[in-house]
Amino acid sequence: MAGLALAWMTPANTSSAIQFLLNSQLTDGGWPAFQGDSEASWTTALALCTLTALNETSDARDRALSWLLKERGKEGHWLWRWKFKTADRYVRFNPDKYGWPWSRGAGSWVIPTAFSVVAIKQFTVCNRSEESEKRIHLGVEMLLDRACVDGGWNSGNSLVYGVPLRPHVEATAIALLALQDEQRTEMIQKSLSWLRQSAASVDSVSSLAWCILTLFVYQEPIGVLKNRLATIIGDGRDIRNNATLATAILALKCGEMIHPFEVLR
Repeated sequence: MAGLALAWMTPANTSSAIQFLLNSQLTDGGWPAFQGDSEASWTTALALCTLTALNETSDARDRALSWLLKERGKEGHWLWRWKFKTADRYVRFNPDKYGWPWSRGAGSWVIPTAFSVVAIKQFTVCNRSEESEKRIHLGVEMLLDRACVDGGWNSGNSLVYGVPLRPHVEATAIALLALQDEQRTEMIQKSLSWLRQSAASVDSVSSLAWCILTLFVYQEPIGVLKNRLATIIGDGRDIRNNATLATAILALKCGEMIHPFEVLR
């Protein structure tokens, strides 16, 4: 996120961000959740989005794509699908529709699935393949299957022990980014409406920034939201989390620079 936020300033920032990512990539093509970890994680999708946005041309992106196409939530294994269909019925979802986990061996979650779908869509926009299209479709189906009853997305399942879960702002915003070029189904429209209404009262810097980034690609007005975000963050000195600050910068620059998560297909 920091690389994306700094890239618009000077070419030197772009070069440094690219070099850091290239040096951090693991031999299997993925990226770890933190420097020094030996296992690839969901951050591979963010890294691929960043390298695509920065027009990086080495084979690092091809290797990242290969990793993403192979990675899947544990529902992707037939034994777990059988378990969810027969023994574990407390969570209501279709295990045949799976996405990506936060880390290897975990189940599919909304945010890593959404970022992975965006990353694959962006990188394969001019070079689609049967494998990448199939994986995109499966990820999209998983997101739609796990949408909350009245629209929006929780972090994972929409119903647990028979109780409908409430949507979360950031999960909804990021899921909608993955669905921006899909057919505007009733569920997507309901989710977009929920996000639009929720954004009006959001005071979290990170959540408001994601609202802005998503509403922009759906051609919704964001001027008032950007002004409110600028007022909340001030000079940014009170924001201790670099990822939050970077996301806020991207949101404030929305419409003035290439959108890092826009899908053009």
